[in-house]
Amino acid sequence: MSISQLAREIKESPTLALNEKARILREKGDPVIHLGSGEPKSKVPIDAILNCASKLQSADIRYTPTEGIPALIKAVIRYTEDNYAKTVGPENVLVSNGAKHSIYNVLMTILNPQDEVIVCAPYWVSYPEIIKMMYGVPVIVKPEDGRFQPRIQDIIENVGSYTKAIIINSPNNPSGAVYSQDFIAEIVEYCEKKGLYLIMDDIYHKLVFDNVEVPSVFKYAKDKSEASKLIIINGVSKMYAMTGFRIGWTIANARIIEAMINVQAQNMSCPSVILQTAAAGALLGVQSSVESLRVTLQNNRDVMMTELDSFNGIHTIKPQGTFYCLPDFTAYSKDSVALSKFILEKAMVVTVPGKEFGMEAHLRLSYCGTIKEIVEGIARIKWALDPESPNEIYIGDRKLRRDWK
Repeated sequence: MSISQLAREIKESPTLALNEKARILREKGDPVIHLGSGEPKSKVPIDAILNCASKLQSADIRYTPTEGIPALIKAVIRYTEDNYAKTVGPENVLVSNGAKHSIYNVLMTILNPQDEVIVCAPYWVSYPEIIKMMYGVPVIVKPEDGRFQPRIQDIIENVGSYTKAIIINSPNNPSGAVYSQDFIAEIVEYCEKKGLYLIMDDIYHKLVFDNVEVPSVFKYAKDKSEASKLIIINGVSKMYAMTGFRIGWTIANARIIEAMINVQAQNMSCPSVILQTAAAGALLGVQSSVESLRVTLQNNRDVMMTELDSFNGIHTIKPQGTFYCLPDFTAYSKDSVALSKFILEKAMVVTVPGKEFGMEAHLRLSYCGTIKEIVEGIARIKWALDPESPNEIYIGDRKLRRDWK
């Protein structure tokens, strides 16, 4: 059987693979704790469910315009005005099957073979792979100062004649870092000066803590015209806990959106009208669920930080948003893949290797589960790694003894 070279070179999604592994273990009855999950546990907003149910009851389930149903486009326009202080028109909006699909469409629209895209480490695992699927070249920029926020000078040093775009994800998956307003101002100014596309992945921008403010990039943009190369990606998956609805959107200049509509028309026609209707309900309905989720996540973050602080040898930068942290486990292993496998085998806890995010020796831990899962999960990891921790532990109904060094 012949498989294309491109398909052979694309890496498997580590997070999806770990989700599947955790599911299989749980079905076997193993007491696995999933600290790798990127899925909030809160319920979908009732306005989304009611809208969805109403559309189903109509039995009028048809194709939609490629760019999205008018009700959802209007909701996205209103959301952009309310949260970005930016007025856009229907010609500036494209609804897709989740933020990941939106990013895919953007890169397919703007990249030529061998064009380079600057990706700041730590980065979401799919960025480099999607870029390679477009025959582009991901250029990874890693901060030299040990922090999770990129420095403008590091980015400038990696921009060359083939650079087409820069992707910024703040609040950041996997670190939970929120980039400073000074940095956002600098990167907007630099991209406008160099004529580069600036792709802002804002999927977590409502999930921030400690009164941290996520600045609107439009605040710093001088180019207000339809020639602007500023592109915003967002969606309902994270802030509304609607991961299974797969609705995201792009805000960009009309020319980019027009081209993206053609791309989307050929690769998936249109998102489901049922799911779009639900997303419109979430955006236009009562917003209390977003704040409730944010408060819950902040509390969960605090619990995880307390547990990690008692862990000898672990260095953690306190996240300001999302539902992830990225502790440094160098004291125990510099091989995050082997470490993650060891923790799963010995402690039955799922983590995500930092190598997948461009940060070796780190593990991504999620705190969007329950407090019990967080406390017990960290206790198990500590038991497996820290020789100063108690030698015995209960995992499920089994009492285990640490018999390794």
